[in-house]
Amino acid sequence: MLYHLFEYLKENVDFPGVGLFRYISVRSIMSVIIALIISLIAGKYIIARLKRKQITDTSVKTGDNGKTGTPTMGGIVIIISMLVSVLLLCDLSNLYVQLLVVSTLWLSIIGFLDDLLKLRHKAGKQDTGFVRFLSRLRRQDKDGMKGKLKVYGQIGLGLIVGIALYVSDKAVIVEMIQVPSDAGQTEQVEEPAYIRHVKSTKTTIPFLKDNLFDYSWLTPFKGAAGKKAGWIVYILVAIFIVTAVSNGTNLTDGRDGLATGTVAIVGVTLGVLAYLSGNIVYARYLNIMYIPNSGEMVVFMAGLIGALIGFLWYNTYPAQVFMGDVGSLTLGGIVAVYALMIRVELLLVILCGIFLAESFSVMVQRLWYKYTRIRATRKLMAQGKYHPGDVVKGERVWVRAPLHDHYIYDRKKVDTPILLKRPTEPIAEPKVVVRFWIISILLAVLTIITLKIR
Repeated sequence: MLYHLFEYLKENVDFPGVGLFRYISVRSIMSVIIALIISLIAGKYIIARLKRKQITDTSVKTGDNGKTGTPTMGGIVIIISMLVSVLLLCDLSNLYVQLLVVSTLWLSIIGFLDDLLKLRHKAGKQDTGFVRFLSRLRRQDKDGMKGKLKVYGQIGLGLIVGIALYVSDKAVIVEMIQVPSDAGQTEQVEEPAYIRHVKSTKTTIPFLKDNLFDYSWLTPFKGAAGKKAGWIVYILVAIFIVTAVSNGTNLTDGRDGLATGTVAIVGVTLGVLAYLSGNIVYARYLNIMYIPNSGEMVVFMAGLIGALIGFLWYNTYPAQVFMGDVGSLTLGGIVAVYALMIRVELLLVILCGIFLAESFSVMVQRLWYKYTRIRATRKLMAQGKYHPGDVVKGERVWVRAPLHDHYIYDRKKVDTPILLKRPTEPIAEPKVVVRFWIISILLAVLTIITLKIR
C-alpha cells in the first residue's frame, strides 16, 4: 500500500525522498524491520491469548523438558507480521508477489484447520465458546487432519502456481540473442546482444557450465507440442516440490527453534538468488537466468525473515510457543513456491538438505519397521509360536524419527532393536538445534557457490 501511495506521490507531487520507495534494497530493509517489530509486539499478546484459551500442543507429554502446557499455533504471529509488511511495502500488482500471498493464505488455512482438529479431543472438558466450536468439527481423534486431505491441499496449490506461471504473460524469462555483426566490416568487433522475453520451462541445475535444463526435454514431442507437454511436466514438478518441501518443513518443526532458524537461513539464500535473477547486470555476469520483476520477491522474503527472527525470540529453547502446522506447512509452501518462481527448484535438494534428511529418516524408519515386523511375524508362524492377537514389534533404523530426535531421544526408553548406533547418552536439544543450523548454513553457502562452480 505504501509502495503504491509513494508511486502516486512520485508521479503527481514529486517531493524529495519519495523515489526511495522504488529501490528494492530500501523496501527490503524496511520490510525486515517492520515484520520484526510486529512479531515481537504481537507475539507477546498472541502467546498470552493462546495460553488463556489453553491452545496447547497435545503431542507434548508430561515431563518432556517442562514443555507441557506450551501453547501452539504460534505460526499466526509469523503470518500476520509478514503479511502486514508485504502489504505495506510490496508492489501488489506483481504476479510473483500475488502468488506468494495466495500460497501463504492457502497453506495457513490448511495448517490452521489441522491444528484445530488436533485440539478436537479437548472438546467437552471446558464449557467455552472455543471448545464448543471445536466440538462441531467431526473428528474422533487428536491426530489432526487426515494426511491425504493435506496432500490434496498441497496438490491444489501446486496446480495453482504451475498453471498461473503457464498462462500469465508476466511470467517470462529473458534470453540473450547474439546478432552477427556486419559481414563487410574488416575490423573485428563484439557481436551485439539483444534480449527477448519468452515463456519457458527452463530451470537451473547446479554445477554444470550450461546450467539450464528444460522440462520439455523429458517429453517425446518436439516443437509447439513439446513446449505444451513441457508445461505439463513442469506443473507436475511444481506439485511434487510444494508437497515435499511443505511436509519436510512440517517434520522439521519438532524442536524449539529448529524449523524457525532453518527456514530463515533458507529464506536468506533464496532472497539473494531472487535479487541476482531480477537484476540483468548480475544475471549476465553470473551467467544465470534473468527473470524480469522477480526482484520484487526480495521484499516479500525480507518480511518473512524479519517475522521469523521476531518469532525466534519466543520460540528458542525453552520455547514459550510452538508454531504448529499453521506455521510449518505455510513456511514450507512459501519456500517451494519461491524457488519455483525463480527457477531454482532443483537447487532445493542442496539448500533444503535438512528438510530432505528429516523426510527421508521418517520414510526409512516406517518402511524398515514394517518390513522387520512382517519378517518377525512370519518367522514366529514358521516356528508355530505365533498366535492371533500377538503384538510383534519391528526394528528401528534410528532411535526415533525424524532425524533430529535420533540424537535427542534416550535410547534406553526404546524397547526394540536399533540398526544405527550412537552414543548411549542423548545430546542436549539446544546443541542439536544449533548444529542443524550450522549444517543448514553450510548447505546455503554451497548453494550460492554453485552459481560459479560450473
